[in-house]
Amino acid sequence: MESIEHKIIPVNGLKMHVAELGKGPLVLFVHGFPELWYSWRHQMVFLAAHGYRAVAPDLRGYGDTTGAPLDDPSKFTVLHLVGDLILLLDAIAPGEEKVFVVGHDWGALIAWHLCLYRPDRVKALVNLSVAFYPRNPEVNPVEMFRGLYGDDHYICRFQEPGDIEAEFANVGVKEVVKNIFAFRTPGPFYFPKGKGFGYSAERAPWLTEEDLDYYVSKFVQTGFTGGVNYYRSFGLNWELTAPWSGAQVKVPAKFIIGEFDLTYHVPGTKDYIHKGGFQKFVPLLQEVVVLEGAAHFINQERPDEINELIYAFLKQF
Repeated sequence: MESIEHKIIPVNGLKMHVAELGKGPLVLFVHGFPELWYSWRHQMVFLAAHGYRAVAPDLRGYGDTTGAPLDDPSKFTVLHLVGDLILLLDAIAPGEEKVFVVGHDWGALIAWHLCLYRPDRVKALVNLSVAFYPRNPEVNPVEMFRGLYGDDHYICRFQEPGDIEAEFANVGVKEVVKNIFAFRTPGPFYFPKGKGFGYSAERAPWLTEEDLDYYVSKFVQTGFTGGVNYYRSFGLNWELTAPWSGAQVKVPAKFIIGEFDLTYHVPGTKDYIHKGGFQKFVPLLQEVVVLEGAAHFINQERPDEINELIYAFLKQF
């Protein structure tokens, strides 16, 4: 890990922290919640050793990236987030017309939209955990989850500014991060008001104490508002993305999901992924891999398999 270079790049009104390792074609890694560039540590080392330039930023509102207006969730839309990445690529790889992109969780959602808006910038995409879903013209995602799971569902609980931050403060940063990473239930994640997690998990076996400490130190530094603001912008995203209703993602893609991932167990998801819906909207989807026995944070839980699956795909291009 020592040889990973760290830089601060002025991007889209932010000072963006970027971790980088290796030389060769650029692979942009896009993290999820509640994560950091660090979530890609295993993939960066592996791909750098196989002749790629691995680049992983801390996204807007996270880690050592500064300058995001945390008190304004409307500055955390998917358009802002894709804009950050396009301008980052302009800054660090001006000569490279197209790059590889790898995303997980929120990073996958951002990466799908990056490919939707700017397919001219992406050679190929590997996304983990969150499939591409067409915009539902009838209902925004927050109301969809509320209808499925009620007000205690974490996405609904994350909507009110300051509310979940106060609860997380009561629980403590270390407990919050440890419990979220340890979540393996193949079903919805609930966070009833005033009740906390309802469990205190052991540290996930794929995290060392040092790994956990790194995450904790950064969320102590930043708080959780930046990451939670992504969820607060769901409704606004839905309004702003109407022009892309029905649009396809036309980039070669591979999708990987854990068998026990909570996202895989949302009603209708398995049929959508495996019975043609997903392929219809991502016509160049080449492969879907379901990782047996794995949960949500698959790039950290099963790094060796994920590394090989990513590399096998990228080396075709």
